[in-house]
Amino acid sequence: MKNNHQAKLVQLHDDKPHEECGVLGIFNFDKKDVARTLYYGLFALQHRGQQSSGIATNEDGNIYQVKDKGLVGEVFTDSNLATLKGNIGVGHVRYSPLNDARENAQPIVTRYRKGSITLALNGNITNSAALKEHLLNNGAVFQSTNEAEVVMHLLAIARTKTHSIEDAVRQVMGQIRGAYSFVLMSPRKLLAVRDPKGFRPLSIGRMGKNYIIASESVAFDVMGAEFLQDVAPGEIVVINEEKGLVSHKMQKPPVPSLCVFEYIYFARPDSVIDGASVYQARMEIGKRLAISHHVKADIVIGVPDSGLNFAHGYSVQSRIAYGDGLVRNRYTGRTFIKQTQEEREQAVAIKLNALRANLEGKRVILIDDSIVRGTTTANLVKLIKRNGAKEVHVRIGSPPFKHPCYFGTDIPSGKELMAVKYSIDEMCKKIGANSLGFLNIEDLQKIGLNKKMGHCNACFSGKYPDDTI
Repeated sequence: MKNNHQAKLVQLHDDKPHEECGVLGIFNFDKKDVARTLYYGLFALQHRGQQSSGIATNEDGNIYQVKDKGLVGEVFTDSNLATLKGNIGVGHVRYSPLNDARENAQPIVTRYRKGSITLALNGNITNSAALKEHLLNNGAVFQSTNEAEVVMHLLAIARTKTHSIEDAVRQVMGQIRGAYSFVLMSPRKLLAVRDPKGFRPLSIGRMGKNYIIASESVAFDVMGAEFLQDVAPGEIVVINEEKGLVSHKMQKPPVPSLCVFEYIYFARPDSVIDGASVYQARMEIGKRLAISHHVKADIVIGVPDSGLNFAHGYSVQSRIAYGDGLVRNRYTGRTFIKQTQEEREQAVAIKLNALRANLEGKRVILIDDSIVRGTTTANLVKLIKRNGAKEVHVRIGSPPFKHPCYFGTDIPSGKELMAVKYSIDEMCKKIGANSLGFLNIEDLQKIGLNKKMGHCNACFSGKYPDDTI
């Protein structure tokens, strides 16, 4: 790398949209150490971020912390987990579209006049640049480029002027805009906060008499906890030893706008978000694709792992056999150096290989969650045809990406989006498929989501929620 300045280090998953982070928090009334429980919970949330991992714990107001760049299994060891003492703790896994600096790893710990605040944030603060500029002009010092540090400064300032940390949070929620959920640890309390629009999911679980907060309910399964409820949009949940769990809900919350891509790609299929099963939503998407984009074929396959549930649903509805067509190498690293088109194709081959026995001589329906730039899809179609498929018909479990996201999803600018540059027929030719079909945007309302929750689909429709950008 040092001798080749033209080499570019990028994600193996670089043709996928990614979400910002995963957050986790525990208040253990049994006074037991929580570090190992957080550690196992973060494994369940690893899909939400792979750049860095961190845990901070609280023992009678003393904060202990381990965080670094890397996966959960890379950052934590038996020895450093043993240093994380205390019965309150927060954890974080981070995704960033850039090669993130270590300083941006979370949780972030700040010590100020009232004690300490520890924050783990998921999402995107759309007015963070203006807020940071104001703070800098008033003498604030920043150690990172992380938006969480902006929120931390605002919380510390607000807390010096309010009677409680929850009052400070309420004041800061009036200052920040965008999509976020976070867990916050003060010397004696654990708080869970979800933005008024409910863009990012957040759930409450219980293990005995101990409470857990997590970005997705699947973390509770891994930790041996039971799911209680979702944190409502605009809700502040406060957990302490004196009162247990106390909820502060907005009196007149705006219409919720949960990111619909949680159900399409971000969340694990075994999660339940705002009352709707992610797996069942993906199965229904596959069925909808089979109805709207039927084609005669011999086998339906999904791109591991993102397209498998869609493919199963398509197979059930169409009665075309479901099978394995691509095998994933689960031991690839997170990054790969790619300079040429040949190396980009090699990166796909490292990650996925074709199962010729199931493809040769067959008409294949290939299903994935999305097309961003189209490079990965084109390479997969080429791979499948090279392994003997007569036809490859591509079906996508989302509408075409046509608009940028301002709420923490790193969808590229319009000039990089394939659906902006080309018609669907042109896209089909570019990726080398025999046909191409996307989920109809109207079908997003028919996939079994919670009808009481509104959903943001601005990246497809261009209709952004009010007062958020």
